[in-house]
This record gives sequence, C-alpha cells and structure tokens, in this order.
Amino acid sequence: MKNFALIGASGYIAPRHMKAIKDTGNRLVAAYDPFDSVGIIDSYFPEADFFTEFERFDRHIEKMKRKGTPIDYVCICSPNYLHDAHIRFGLRIGANVICEKPIVLNPWNIDALEELESEFSGNVYNILQLRLHESVIDLKNRIDSAGLENKFDIDLNYYTSRGKWYQHSWKGDIQKSGGIATNIGVHFFDMLLWIFGDLKNNTVIQHDKTIASGKLELERANINWTLSVDYDRIPEHIKKEGLRTYRSIKIEDEEFEFSGGFTELHTKSYQHILDGKGFRIGEARKAIQLVHAIRNYIK
Repeated sequence: MKNFALIGASGYIAPRHMKAIKDTGNRLVAAYDPFDSVGIIDSYFPEADFFTEFERFDRHIEKMKRKGTPIDYVCICSPNYLHDAHIRFGLRIGANVICEKPIVLNPWNIDALEELESEFSGNVYNILQLRLHESVIDLKNRIDSAGLENKFDIDLNYYTSRGKWYQHSWKGDIQKSGGIATNIGVHFFDMLLWIFGDLKNNTVIQHDKTIASGKLELERANINWTLSVDYDRIPEHIKKEGLRTYRSIKIEDEEFEFSGGFTELHTKSYQHILDGKGFRIGEARKAIQLVHAIRNYIK
C-alpha cells in the first residue's frame, strides 16, 4: 500500500483522484487546499490529515518522513499555473508526482522539470487519460493500419458550458489557466497529436474568454476545431435533454463515438503508473507546445 498526498483537494477533478487512490488499494494520508470545502474526502479517506496552509502541510509531511512514513506519490490538482511549483515540491520531498493536465503552461517548464527530475529519485507522470480510452486506442490502431499516405479530415467541437463564476475564477484568467484552448482543450489536442502525428501548421481563428477555434494540419489529418464554455452554443437537442456538454469528433464525416467509458479512466491512469508504466512528463511536450502556440498566436 502506497502513501499519497493531494494538493488541490477542493477542485472539480480532485474526487477522481481520491477514487483512483482508493480503487487501486492505496491510501491518502494528507491533503492541502487553501479552501476548506473538502467534505468529499469523507467519502474516500476520512482519516486523511487536511491543511489550508501550505507551510503546515509541508511541515506535516516532513514529520511523517522522519517518523518512517514517507509520501510515495504527490497528486496535483491545483490551478494550472501552480503545477510547476507543486511538481518541484513533490520531487524535493522524494516522491513521485502525478499531475493533472495541462502539466505546465509553457514548453520551457518541461525542460526545467525534466532536468530537476534527473536530480531526484521520483518521476513525474501526466494524466493523459484519453490515451487509455478503449475507443481512442481502437481509433489509433485503425489509423496506424491505414497507411501513411492517407490523410483524414476531422471536425472537433467541444462545448462544455460554464456559469458566470467561471470568468471570476482562476480558470477565466489566461495567465493562470492558459485560456480555453489550454484549460479544456489540451487533452483533445494530445489525443489528436498522439493518433495523427506531429503538427505541420497551426491557424487560430478566434481565441477569447468563451470560445476558441482554428485549423490544424497534422502529419495525417486536417482538423477544424472549436472549443467553447458558452451555453448558447450547445445544440438545442442536447439542451432539451437537460445536458450542458456537447462533444463531437467527426472523421471523414463519420462520428467518432467515445462518449462513454470515462468514469474509470483516472483509476486506469493510476494503475498504469503503479504498474511501472505511466506517461512521463516529456509525453506532454507536443500538446503543451501547441496550446502555447495557440495562446500566443499572432494573425
């Protein structure tokens, strides 16, 4: 049984990490978040120590280490702009690190972290859960077998509506979240690069607080993409079902269906890491380079 510590316990994604820790037979021993709305911990690890001040969290982990109970893994679910610092903390206490996407905001952060990683005993892992989705794996196998001469036309539309709170939070601040293309799109871009090859050309049509769109040319695909947090963009038939998210990927006008199978992907990701596999920090480089280029695109 491994000991886990969690940074960012009050956020949207944290319960998936708590569940993954529990489902893989491990335990969460300490958690930190400046906000104390973390009652969800009771559903998984009610005995976990919790801190709202990072200094006390740090001190507690140091005491545990000195008493013979070191932290094996630090899980990072904090705001995007803090990932870099929290990864450094995890490495310095001698732990492995599991970080939510985007692992960092800028490509050069990857270089610095890989250099730091080489100086410590722990490894840094990405959560790139779409690479473990069965339908995505099947698609990659299909594309790989289609022959290098084939190039596919793809339309990606992902609308996941957010309330007014969104723009008032760190997620609405491009300096902290990286903007829409980074915050809600990076895992799709990683998936597409993984399947269809390296980036050859990038055109950004729009990138503002509620919508981002553009065109990508990859080695084996031409892609039109649109991402949005605006409820008004969601198709009416989706709204009538009471849903607030619309996800569509069309490949040569054929809908790629992967709406199911998401609930266990974080657990799969954790098991993948615990089995000695896992996606190391360099795996994220191409997607981080792309979202950085989108964010800083000059027409």
